[in-house]
Formats: sequence, C-alpha cells, structure tokens
Amino acid sequence: MYAIVEIAGQQFKVAKDQKVYVHRLQGEAGSKVTFDNVLLLDNAGNVTIGAPAIEGASVTAQILSHLKGDKVIVFKKKRRKGFKKKNGHRQYLSEIQIESIAATGGAKATPKKETAKAAPKKAAKADDLKKIEGAGPKAAEALVNAGLDTFAKVAKADPAKLSEILTEASSRLSHLVTTTWPKQAGLAADGKWDELKELQDRLDGGIEK
Repeated sequence: MYAIVEIAGQQFKVAKDQKVYVHRLQGEAGSKVTFDNVLLLDNAGNVTIGAPAIEGASVTAQILSHLKGDKVIVFKKKRRKGFKKKNGHRQYLSEIQIESIAATGGAKATPKKETAKAAPKKAAKADDLKKIEGAGPKAAEALVNAGLDTFAKVAKADPAKLSEILTEASSRLSHLVTTTWPKQAGLAADGKWDELKELQDRLDGGIEK
C-alpha cells in the first residue's frame, strides 16, 4: 500500500516504514505528525484518487531528526554596475519515517481552512507584512486573516503562535521559520528600516547568523 501525500508544500509517494526528507516541520524529534492532505491511495491495486484530497484518509509519521540540506550558492550580479553578492543557503529539513497509512478515519480540516481564507480582511488598515523576510503573499494573508494585520501586532506575537497560524492556513506554509518575525515587525513598526535591512541581511533560512 502506498499513498501520494502533500507534506509542507511538497508531494511525496510514501509507503509504510519509508524514510523521507521534508521541509522543516514544527515538532520535536520523536514526536508524531499526521498529514491529512492525501491525494492518492493504492491498496493492493485498488486506486483511489482525491478531488483534490481523499476525505478521511491520513498518513501518520514520526519525526526522526532535524537537519540542514546541502549548501546552495546564490550569486547575484548586476552588469556594468560593479555589483556582486554571493550567499550560501542550506535548507532546514526534517527526516520522518512513515508509520501508517489510513484510508479512513483521518480528521479532514480542508473545509475549515477554506472558510478561514474567506474571512473578511481589513485591507485598508493592514501594514505590508510582506516586508518581513520570509513572509510572502500567502503568509501575509494568513496573518491578516488571523487578526495580525499590523507590524505592531506581529511584534507582540509569539513565534510558535505565528507558526501555528501558518500551518492551520495551509500545509504549504508550515515549513516557514518565524523565529525572527516579531523582531523584524518591531523594527518596521518603529520605522527603523535601516536596522531592519541590516537584520535581514544577516538571516539565513529565517535564522539570524
């Protein structure tokens, strides 16, 4: 029996006892996690395809360890400007082992997530949260929908709570590292843009060097 499941924004073909490297998950090594966005199930040749996900299906796994991937070199150059910048990046990963694949009995949360996305937004008063390093349009939208629509509110929030909000909004956002988001938001709220830029230049995968 195998399944195709979405984990932290990526799709994987998994089977029982298989080990997989995925984007960093929230949780300690040894803890168990359940993924309910199962797109396909194959049980002894009996294939079930979701639309887009299979209602009630889930995949349970155990987090074995947290680690970094291989270094990727990011080089930027502007022609005839004398500008060159070289950075290295190592993606934060988690190693998990698949413990079970269930065709029924999973708690499907997709409808609730869609309801949360459709909630009214206070666009007129919201700050541009995309100025926070690592917060793209979808992450900013999730924070606004959760009531954190200004830099001042994000600055007072706990990083663990921010990660919880992103994970509930979409599994594609669960890999984002929010450790420095309150600090960045605090600088933005105070109008300290130069200090914010210096802080963001020191970040590596969301972690301050």
